[in-house]
Amino acid sequence: QVQLVESGGGSVQAGSSLTLSCVASGSGIAERGIDDRLMGWVRQAPGKGREVIAGVYTTDGSKKYVYSVTGRFTISQDNDQKMVYLQMNRLKPEDTATYYCAASQPVGSCYAHYSLRLSEYRYWGQGTQVTVSS
Repeated sequence: QVQLVESGGGSVQAGSSLTLSCVASGSGIAERGIDDRLMGWVRQAPGKGREVIAGVYTTDGSKKYVYSVTGRFTISQDNDQKMVYLQMNRLKPEDTATYYCAASQPVGSCYAHYSLRLSEYRYWGQGTQVTVSS
């Protein structure tokens, strides 16, 4: 099993920055850490479905972003600390959402390009709220 805990959300003005953090733990993490997994940040705005906005394949660090956050958000990882981060710059009101950290099962390198695919993620954090006011 994998447990994920997010932190770092809050209420900010448009144009501000926030950094979300996610720490992974559990029996599934104890032996090999977060290696060989897809780790993603997923957001859900009020009245909308969940969308993977940034994903990383933890073995080689290859990253993907949806267009709406490209150039503003950066996903990063610390395999030793079993953590994943989302640096969010130039926040906009439309970024208001609950943000979830998500992890896949160990997948192998051939799945590295699937990090924006919601169905790849099996484990979820409880979410952290980000509210951006204009």
